[in-house]
Amino acid sequence: MIAPRATVDLRPYACPITFVKTRIALERLGPGDVLEVWLAGGEPAESVPRSAAEEGHRVLRVEPLGCGAEGAVRVWLEKRAPLAAGGGGLP
Repeated sequence: MIAPRATVDLRPYACPITFVKTRIALERLGPGDVLEVWLAGGEPAESVPRSAAEEGHRVLRVEPLGCGAEGAVRVWLEKRAPLAAGGGGLP
């Protein structure tokens, strides 16, 4: 069982607002904390996990929300650790 630090219900919103609100919620958490996000089916359910993974966060699980909403999902995201300062840039 995954124990989220926070849960956000974004089912009423469309993309790209869903990812903007997900990003804000993740910014409020510490590295390694888990965020549970509820999303409507379709584009939000497909793009939010993909966009979060592209930013380096870990998608722990995606599963149907089971609340009668067609295609609605819950997504558990683990916030990534901050990047090390000064890592790899040219002098």
